[in-house]
Amino acid sequence: MALELNDNNFDETIKVGVTVVDFWAPWCGPCKMMAPLVDKIAANNPDLKVGKVDIDESPDIAQKYNVMSIPTIIIFKDGEPVDQTVGVVNEKVIMAKVEAAK
Repeated sequence: MALELNDNNFDETIKVGVTVVDFWAPWCGPCKMMAPLVDKIAANNPDLKVGKVDIDESPDIAQKYNVMSIPTIIIFKDGEPVDQTVGVVNEKVIMAKVEAAK
């Protein structure tokens, strides 16, 4: 299961290592399609940090990383964004970006 990230734990979570962050909202249809995939990536990769940011609950985080459309997945390495996808993508696309970030 992906970690719920917010203003209180976001910076600390992404600070070290590679982290996959899904920016989403409850009213977003495509986000609902991505949610099971994000949870599957988290379950299948216990050594990988996977989190979700509800942009309605934490708009400042979304704004900081220029998230204009959702779902957006940003790959962070040691606190810095290194890659991202926008829209619905498959697991292979996300994991290729994770491997490239390592």
